[in-house]
Amino acid sequence: MNFCGAWRNPRRRDFLVTIFGDCALYAFLRLLSGSAGGNRLISAALRRRNGNRVHEFRILTMTAAKASSVFALPRMALPALLLAASLGLAGCESVGALGSRGGPAAAPADESAQVNLASLSDYVKANPNDPQGFNTRGAAYARVGRYREAIADFTRAIQLDPGNATALTNRGLAQQAANNRQAAMGDFSAAIQASNRHAPAYIARANLLRQQGDLDSALNDLNEAIRIAPENAQAFHARGLIHQRKGDHPRAISDFDNAIDRNPFVGAPYEGRGQSLTITGKYDAAIEDFNAALNVNNRNGEAWAGLGLAYEGKGERTKAQESYNRALIADPNNALANEGLRRVGRG
Repeated sequence: MNFCGAWRNPRRRDFLVTIFGDCALYAFLRLLSGSAGGNRLISAALRRRNGNRVHEFRILTMTAAKASSVFALPRMALPALLLAASLGLAGCESVGALGSRGGPAAAPADESAQVNLASLSDYVKANPNDPQGFNTRGAAYARVGRYREAIADFTRAIQLDPGNATALTNRGLAQQAANNRQAAMGDFSAAIQASNRHAPAYIARANLLRQQGDLDSALNDLNEAIRIAPENAQAFHARGLIHQRKGDHPRAISDFDNAIDRNPFVGAPYEGRGQSLTITGKYDAAIEDFNAALNVNNRNGEAWAGLGLAYEGKGERTKAQESYNRALIADPNNALANEGLRRVGRG
């Protein structure tokens, strides 16, 4: 794990490099990242460097979401890869692999993903009765948008281990991504029945309930998820979206704060907090948050549009125009950006 090699190579750096210029400190923090305690420590360190705000930084080329892919996996060293579904959609990155509004999002396919799929297929062929092999390959299929194959693998994992809450949750997420919402809801509920302490299932079901407009049931699920897993950043982000939808922006902001505190590497909580800050008239703080979200993904049309709205609220017409136009480059159908340009002009 040559973290110092990443530190020295500008093409492989991430935002920790820009905050902590020392190779040894960078390596230590990168080793910690991805764990709840590690992310909290990094968040605290960022605060000490930057005052109250966590996000005064620039991400260069490697986002935190890509950081775990730095480690190349030997083609047949697969037992080490099957770690408690940590590669599964319902593992450590479970609902973290979601879009900004909480729906499942597939990662773009790349060469490394295809290599991993080939390795996983070799493992499954050699171990046809191992449910974890099917669960892990299913997660890999889902990440590249191959939901039919993912659902088939999760189904086989469940057949081999009927009480596997992780596989049930993963299949539900794949069903949801494939627009099979009723089947997804059934899988999330079955996962909770199989293990009533499986927080990812509560979070996934809550996100689906929110999308269906059942905010009270969604809130109950998220309260339970946070009780079970109080360090889960996704649960706080999802609950923040519920409070935001209900118009309770102080509580929404508090939950987004908690999500960012637990994992400062994900853009969606910054975007959500920026939206609530804009609504409450705190435009400068909102601008900081939208910029933080864009540091993670500068092709996020919703974040650009939110930035435009914050600048418009602040009275900075030119910057609002620029931001709205950037939103439309990312997403020509972005309603907020189109409406904003009708108000401020196209520049």
